[in-house]
Amino acid sequence: MLKSVDVFTDGACSGNPGPGGWGVVLRFGEHEKELSGGEKNTTNNRMELTAAIMGLSALKEKCKVRLVTDSKYVADGITKGWAASWQKNGWKKADKKPALNPDLWEKLLELVGFHEVTIDWVKGHAGHPENERCDKLAVDFYKKLQGN
Repeated sequence: MLKSVDVFTDGACSGNPGPGGWGVVLRFGEHEKELSGGEKNTTNNRMELTAAIMGLSALKEKCKVRLVTDSKYVADGITKGWAASWQKNGWKKADKKPALNPDLWEKLLELVGFHEVTIDWVKGHAGHPENERCDKLAVDFYKKLQGN
Protein backbone atom coordinates (compact mmCIF):
# COMPACT_ATOMS: atom_id res chain seq x y z
CA MET A 1 0.00 0.00 0.00
CA LEU A 2 1.29 3.44 -0.92
CA LYS A 3 1.99 6.07 1.71
CA SER A 4 -0.35 9.08 1.54
CA VAL A 5 1.52 12.39 1.53
CA ASP A 6 0.31 15.98 1.29
CA VAL A 7 2.61 18.30 -0.69
CA PHE A 8 1.80 22.01 -0.30
CA THR A 9 3.61 24.34 -2.71
CA ASP A 10 4.00 27.99 -3.61
CA GLY A 11 6.23 30.17 -5.74
CA ALA A 12 6.87 33.90 -5.52
CA CYS A 13 8.75 36.47 -7.52
CA SER A 14 9.84 40.06 -6.91
CA GLY A 15 9.24 41.41 -10.38
CA ASN A 16 8.35 39.03 -13.17
CA PRO A 17 11.08 38.25 -14.16
CA GLY A 18 13.17 38.94 -11.09
CA PRO A 19 14.47 37.21 -7.98
CA GLY A 20 12.16 34.35 -7.09
CA GLY A 21 11.64 31.70 -4.47
CA TRP A 22 9.68 28.54 -3.93
CA GLY A 23 8.42 26.90 -0.76
CA VAL A 24 7.14 23.41 0.04
CA VAL A 25 5.57 21.81 3.09
CA LEU A 26 5.53 18.00 3.01
CA ARG A 27 3.18 16.21 5.40
CA PHE A 28 3.13 12.49 6.12
CA GLY A 29 0.88 11.72 9.09
CA GLU A 30 2.24 13.78 11.99
CA HIS A 31 5.55 14.46 10.27
CA GLU A 32 6.26 17.66 8.36
CA LYS A 33 9.24 18.96 6.44
CA GLU A 34 9.79 22.40 4.91
CA LEU A 35 11.85 22.97 1.76
CA SER A 36 12.72 26.19 -0.05
CA GLY A 37 14.98 27.57 -2.73
CA GLY A 38 15.07 30.11 -5.50
CA GLU A 39 16.83 31.78 -8.39
CA LYS A 40 18.19 35.29 -8.94
CA ASN A 41 16.38 35.79 -12.26
CA THR A 42 13.21 33.83 -12.88
CA THR A 43 9.43 34.09 -13.25
CA ASN A 44 6.56 33.38 -10.90
CA ASN A 45 5.37 30.45 -13.03
CA ARG A 46 8.85 28.89 -13.03
CA MET A 47 8.92 29.10 -9.25
CA GLU A 48 5.42 27.56 -8.97
CA LEU A 49 6.52 24.67 -11.20
CA THR A 50 9.81 24.28 -9.33
CA ALA A 51 7.98 24.08 -6.00
CA ALA A 52 5.84 21.20 -7.28
CA ILE A 53 8.88 19.45 -8.77
CA MET A 54 10.97 19.81 -5.61
CA GLY A 55 8.12 18.64 -3.40
CA LEU A 56 7.52 15.51 -5.46
CA SER A 57 11.25 14.89 -5.92
CA ALA A 58 11.75 14.86 -2.14
CA LEU A 59 9.64 11.71 -1.82
CA LYS A 60 11.91 8.67 -1.49
CA GLU A 61 9.41 6.16 -2.89
CA LYS A 62 6.22 6.04 -4.94
CA CYS A 63 3.43 7.67 -2.93
CA LYS A 64 -0.21 8.64 -3.13
CA VAL A 65 0.13 12.43 -3.21
CA ARG A 66 -2.26 15.30 -2.71
CA LEU A 67 -0.47 18.24 -4.33
CA VAL A 68 -1.92 21.55 -3.12
CA THR A 69 -1.11 24.67 -5.14
CA ASP A 70 -2.48 28.18 -5.59
CA SER A 71 -1.20 28.21 -9.17
CA LYS A 72 -3.88 27.78 -11.85
CA TYR A 73 -0.96 27.43 -14.30
CA VAL A 74 0.31 24.31 -12.50
CA ALA A 75 -3.11 22.90 -11.58
CA ASP A 76 -4.67 23.37 -15.02
CA GLY A 77 -1.50 22.35 -16.84
CA ILE A 78 -1.81 18.91 -15.25
CA THR A 79 -5.52 18.39 -14.57
CA LYS A 80 -6.74 19.77 -17.90
CA GLY A 81 -4.04 17.89 -19.80
CA TRP A 82 -2.46 21.02 -21.29
CA ALA A 83 1.12 20.06 -20.47
CA ALA A 84 0.69 16.52 -21.82
CA SER A 85 -0.73 17.99 -25.06
CA TRP A 86 2.11 20.49 -25.36
CA GLN A 87 4.61 17.66 -24.86
CA LYS A 88 2.87 15.49 -27.47
CA ASN A 89 2.92 18.43 -29.91
CA GLY A 90 6.65 19.11 -29.51
CA TRP A 91 6.07 21.77 -26.81
CA LYS A 92 3.73 23.77 -29.03
CA LYS A 93 0.38 25.10 -27.81
CA ALA A 94 -2.85 24.77 -29.81
CA ASP A 95 -2.11 28.13 -31.48
CA LYS A 96 1.29 26.69 -32.60
CA LYS A 97 3.19 29.12 -30.34
CA PRO A 98 5.88 27.56 -28.14
CA ALA A 99 4.78 26.41 -24.69
CA LEU A 100 6.74 28.13 -21.95
CA ASN A 101 8.91 26.26 -19.44
CA PRO A 102 9.10 22.91 -21.27
CA ASP A 103 12.15 21.90 -19.18
CA LEU A 104 10.13 22.15 -15.98
CA TRP A 105 6.91 20.71 -17.38
CA GLU A 106 8.87 17.68 -18.62
CA LYS A 107 10.16 17.00 -15.08
CA LEU A 108 6.76 17.60 -13.49
CA LEU A 109 4.97 15.29 -15.94
CA GLU A 110 7.52 12.56 -15.20
CA LEU A 111 6.98 12.90 -11.43
CA VAL A 112 3.19 13.06 -11.75
CA GLY A 113 3.41 9.90 -13.87
CA PHE A 114 5.47 8.11 -11.22
CA HIS A 115 3.43 9.01 -8.13
CA GLU A 116 -0.35 8.75 -7.79
CA VAL A 117 -1.08 12.48 -7.76
CA THR A 118 -4.28 14.40 -7.24
CA ILE A 119 -4.09 18.17 -7.48
CA ASP A 120 -6.06 20.55 -5.29
CA TRP A 121 -6.13 24.24 -6.18
CA VAL A 122 -6.50 26.73 -3.33
CA LYS A 123 -6.92 30.48 -3.59
CA GLY A 124 -3.64 32.20 -2.74
CA HIS A 125 -3.40 34.76 0.07
CA ALA A 126 -6.78 33.64 1.39
CA GLY A 127 -5.73 32.38 4.81
CA HIS A 128 -4.97 28.76 3.86
CA PRO A 129 -2.37 27.99 6.59
CA GLU A 130 -0.05 25.71 4.60
CA ASN A 131 -0.22 27.95 1.54
CA GLU A 132 0.72 30.93 3.70
CA ARG A 133 3.67 28.96 5.12
CA CYS A 134 4.85 28.06 1.62
CA ASP A 135 4.50 31.67 0.50
CA LYS A 136 6.58 32.84 3.47
CA LEU A 137 9.28 30.25 2.67
CA ALA A 138 9.35 31.42 -0.96
CA VAL A 139 9.41 35.15 -0.14
CA ASP A 140 12.03 34.72 2.59
CA PHE A 141 14.28 32.89 0.14
CA TYR A 142 14.09 35.50 -2.62
CA LYS A 143 14.66 38.25 -0.05
CA LYS A 144 17.90 36.45 0.89
CA LEU A 145 18.85 36.53 -2.80
CA GLN A 146 18.20 40.28 -2.81
CA GLY A 147 20.31 40.71 0.32
CA ASN A 148 17.32 41.78 2.47
